Amino acid sequence: MSTKKLGAGVTRTDRELMDGRTIRYYDTNGQKREAIDQRNPESQPDIGELRLDVQTNEWVVIAAHRQDRVFLPPKELNPLAASRPGNLTEIPESDYEVVVFDNRSPSLRQPKGEIKIPNNLAFDTPTFPAAGKCEVVCFTSNYEYSFKDLTDHQIRTVLEAWRDRTEELSKESYIEYIAPFENRGEEVGVTLSHPHGQIYAYPYLPPRTKRMLQVAKSHKERTGHILQEDLLAREIKDRSRIVAENSEWIAFVPFAARYPFEIHVLPKRSVPDLVTLDESACEAFAPIAKEVLGRLDSVFEMKMAYIAAWHQAPVRVGREILRLQWQITSVRRAPGKLKYLAGSESAFGSFMMDLAPEQSAKLLRDAKY
Repeated sequence: MSTKKLGAGVTRTDRELMDGRTIRYYDTNGQKREAIDQRNPESQPDIGELRLDVQTNEWVVIAAHRQDRVFLPPKELNPLAASRPGNLTEIPESDYEVVVFDNRSPSLRQPKGEIKIPNNLAFDTPTFPAAGKCEVVCFTSNYEYSFKDLTDHQIRTVLEAWRDRTEELSKESYIEYIAPFENRGEEVGVTLSHPHGQIYAYPYLPPRTKRMLQVAKSHKERTGHILQEDLLAREIKDRSRIVAENSEWIAFVPFAARYPFEIHVLPKRSVPDLVTLDESACEAFAPIAKEVLGRLDSVFEMKMAYIAAWHQAPVRVGREILRLQWQITSVRRAPGKLKYLAGSESAFGSFMMDLAPEQSAKLLRDAKY
């Protein structure tokens, strides 16, 4: 067992699960984390493969062992609940605030030995082990909650966990990019209903990040400016797409939104990643997060499926030109209607929008949350 003091009065305690994975408890009330995982020991799955799609130079992760992972279990068999007699779960303790643990069925996992994905990709680039990390972040032990239902204090603790994991994973030599995200709703592929998110730490730059880096670099060379700072200045000047703001953060529907409801939340003082947020920005995040997600649920007076993902600068490149942003996207365009990513979007990556971003922003601003 080891402990570590973090910001906002959070203490992290590390314990080991029955198969050698690490579970990290993030607490603010001086809890002692001494429970032992009572489940029968089992082996971890073998590492998957990284295969290069030579037509696009994009990596594809092949992780066949994930076919057997848990899928939408009933509440009484929830593996993300705190353990109790008759239901031993991934969390050995009988209660928790926030926990982070290595995924039991990871797409990416720690490699044996050193691994470095080449930058120069070609037709004969070999297959590599699917190196990386996949971690589960449980926001609360309360099964009925959503992220927006958490208190400001709870969200601050989750934020501290995200920051801690970003900082620690950045030290691994095989990690190039760290992506915390949350999926909510079966419409976006959720397989566990408990309020939780994930962190994927990739050994390469994901395609969208790679493209964003290229565009940001070209903008800097052409104008001398940081692209996301110019983008934010344009939204503040226009104001027609702004959804919410406070002293430290601003939320808006992007000018060229790809989804019926897409919201970008940016700190007003731009930083490359979660770790570099200052205390003022950290403290002000919970109120705007709750407001934005509350407005989203209030548009149609129903629980909206969404993906909320942190985009941040890569670990080793582009840190001087890429900036942190929280992107929330929902595929629901009306009650009972979803935007399907069909031919144009799925086959060709070309998005078509039926709802103007200005309309979407107004619906969100007018929502009574």
